[in-house]
Amino acid sequence: MARLHGGEMVARVLRDVGVRELFTLQGGHIDPILEACDRFGFRIIDTRHEQAAAHMAEGWARTTGRLGVCAVTAGPGITDAITGIANAYLDAVPMLVLAGRSPLADEDLLPLQGMPQLEMVRPITKWARTVCQAPRIAEYVAMAVRQATTGRPGPVYLEVPIDVLFASVEEEQVAWPAGYLPEHPPAPRPEAVEAALEMLQRAERPVVLAGGGVWFAGAADELRQFAEITQTPVFMNPKARGCVPEDTPLGYGGFGLFSSSRVQREAGPPDLVVLMGARPGLFTGGRRSVIPAEAKVIQVDIEGEEIGRGRSVDLGIQGDCREVLRQLVDGARSRRWPDRSHWLRTLDEARRSRQRAFPEALQQETPPIHPFRLAHELAQRLGPEDVVVADGGEAAEWIAAAATMRLPGRFLGHGYLGCLGTGLPFAMAAKLARPEARVLLVTGDGSVGLNFAEFETAVRHRLPFVCVIFNDKAWGMSRHAQQILFQGRTIASELGLVHYERAAAGFGCHGELIERPQEIGPALERAFATGLPACLNVLIDPEVVSPVTLSLMGLSAKAQREKEKAEGEGKTTLPYYGQRELQER
Repeated sequence: MARLHGGEMVARVLRDVGVRELFTLQGGHIDPILEACDRFGFRIIDTRHEQAAAHMAEGWARTTGRLGVCAVTAGPGITDAITGIANAYLDAVPMLVLAGRSPLADEDLLPLQGMPQLEMVRPITKWARTVCQAPRIAEYVAMAVRQATTGRPGPVYLEVPIDVLFASVEEEQVAWPAGYLPEHPPAPRPEAVEAALEMLQRAERPVVLAGGGVWFAGAADELRQFAEITQTPVFMNPKARGCVPEDTPLGYGGFGLFSSSRVQREAGPPDLVVLMGARPGLFTGGRRSVIPAEAKVIQVDIEGEEIGRGRSVDLGIQGDCREVLRQLVDGARSRRWPDRSHWLRTLDEARRSRQRAFPEALQQETPPIHPFRLAHELAQRLGPEDVVVADGGEAAEWIAAAATMRLPGRFLGHGYLGCLGTGLPFAMAAKLARPEARVLLVTGDGSVGLNFAEFETAVRHRLPFVCVIFNDKAWGMSRHAQQILFQGRTIASELGLVHYERAAAGFGCHGELIERPQEIGPALERAFATGLPACLNVLIDPEVVSPVTLSLMGLSAKAQREKEKAEGEGKTTLPYYGQRELQER
């Protein structure tokens, strides 16, 4: 009779649910899992730091819409992975973290790497458990998969003590799961769908704010159909970007364009906002929400307790976004929809105006490179299949504004944790998930340092991408904020010139230093043509402040104009704003 260890139980369940990739950093506590996954033909990517392994699992899920899995060893393996777990938790990304643990038999005897791991991860996971009996390992893995991928998705944690994982048991003793994933996600009540269509039909200036609930429900096609039939523009957060092509008057990246002064002046604010799998919070402007107070609000979410959090809604619909959109599309086909051409045209013109926000930067041919020029040069060379990974503070904001995403799962950006250092792991995961696509990573010179050794991982596992560093020799967003607050002073935010391209070349990457605007395009094409991971270290103007930074400081583009005027008068610091001036703005 066949006997098997705990690692084989783990691998068999993962294989049965379609997992073929495992992200890890080897440790003795998890060797049975690695052995079985290798024997079963999994693609195992071993990183240089557990944080990167967790971010790769998260990046895989963001790119594919499917479960990402990482395995980390006990003790420091868990503490290193916590940042990736927290990032996935705040953004509701489906991820399974498999962890080693000190032996049950040595509990309270100070064993190697013995820590209260379960207590540490519970606040930042959707579900967390310890397996105490070897025959139940497969059962618990199945539970973990179900918890991660159904309802609101999120990271789950399953630890197996080393004496349980290494134990050998008879196969007939194993509780093998079957039929544990639901085949039919929750659908809305028909009367709720009819009410939503009635509200939408009466609206003159409706918008949809789409979030991760759309992407992880696999509802991109349904959202696009809904937008086209009803002629409703769709704004998308980073997880949903590209679900509706952004080169059309119906698709927009990022929330808030409709609150611009141009739109307010020429058309007015939205009178109906549909939150489709998107939670009110930072990306809707927080307490200073971009959703007009007078607008009607429809909120669709798979979790009923989410509806109405942060603000009152006029219609709440609990259900899977795909199921809701399918019924909305079916109902919309039989209705006549008002002409919304003026509303769509106004939004499209406002977007085009923003894309021309820095015309002089596009003409400048001398150093230093304006970050808007760099983002523009990169964005115009992207194809519809290409993947964009946005890391860093201001660097991420420049490329997020410049890029036009035409397909879903091709934009990987920041979430509610505001976590830096995700770029390199996300880029590797995206290349693994979409080997046919070119992957462009845009990051800052601060954030690239957090997982810099993963350039070696990319070389070793043949995962080529191009990393473009917006190098302002500082933690740019922090430096600019300090200059505004402290009359030009900076504290612990200066980095100086670092030749990251040389460091990356030491790992076997292609590297170049770029100092002039006209060098950007040719260097990018050369980098992609090498077929290697590449690092383009681009020196940008450190004094240009992102509009997002100004907005976060309670300022506007007026501050940037005042800064430029001050520079023209020979002054070298940003204009100072005290607390009173900040509040007034």
